[in-house]
Amino acid sequence: MVGKDGKNKSNSGGLLEQYMAITAGVLAGVSDSVAQKLSGFEKLQMKRLLLKMLFGFSYAGPLGHYLHKFMDIIFKGRANNKTVAKKVLLEQLTSSPLTHFLFMVYYGWIVEGRPWPQVRNNIKKNYPSVQATAWMFWPVVGWVNYQYIPLQFRVIFHSLVACCWGIFLNLRVRTPVINQLAK
Repeated sequence: MVGKDGKNKSNSGGLLEQYMAITAGVLAGVSDSVAQKLSGFEKLQMKRLLLKMLFGFSYAGPLGHYLHKFMDIIFKGRANNKTVAKKVLLEQLTSSPLTHFLFMVYYGWIVEGRPWPQVRNNIKKNYPSVQATAWMFWPVVGWVNYQYIPLQFRVIFHSLVACCWGIFLNLRVRTPVINQLAK
């Protein structure tokens, strides 16, 4: 229900936030399942799958939701190409590097259970190329998202694309030890 001031007065906003978090978690699980199969795992590793879903549910979904709302507050009422470019640039200079760094920490330390020095070395070795690749791919997705997708569907669109990106990340940041376990 919308009040006279044009603001949402119903509880559907909270329900939408929950749906986006659940969707991000499920899609993270789909992404990991595909990555495990592409890596040659004979049997699906459920602990790993659930930990990846937790990352999507607790971090990626909520971050995306609040980031897109924040962008629309900052750039309220402006949908021209210049504004879309500013949104994409801001996203790529803030949430993209942070998300990839946190993913690599979470994946190495929590999902793979590696000690911090190994995680840190993996980040030093792989983070620059992961982020450089992200900067070639995600600005296009961001442009489409901000230019054509309504606010309430941006996280879902982003999560669908992130499902494919997650397969790349899974295959890119896993360690040689994990590669050997898959065989």
